[in-house]
Amino acid sequence: MVMVTPADLHDAVSHPKDASGFIVLPRRWVVERSLAWMMHARRHARDYERLIQHSETLITWAAITLMTRHLARKGATPSRPGQPAPADS
Repeated sequence: MVMVTPADLHDAVSHPKDASGFIVLPRRWVVERSLAWMMHARRHARDYERLIQHSETLITWAAITLMTRHLARKGATPSRPGQPAPADS
């Protein structure tokens, strides 16, 4: 498993040196969105764990939970207004 630290993310997506004003940074929102989703788990709001391994395990568990929900949603057919719901077999 490769550990990515916030410093690595900052280096990968940083502001151009010669730019001024608002600049859209590529793919930064993906990282921020993913971290925000993981913060929905109440246990991640504060660092209650004594050992870093416990915190790492909880973050991994939250990421697994998010991924399984995402994959389960991909297989479902989206419901459309005015259309009957698909019949379960």
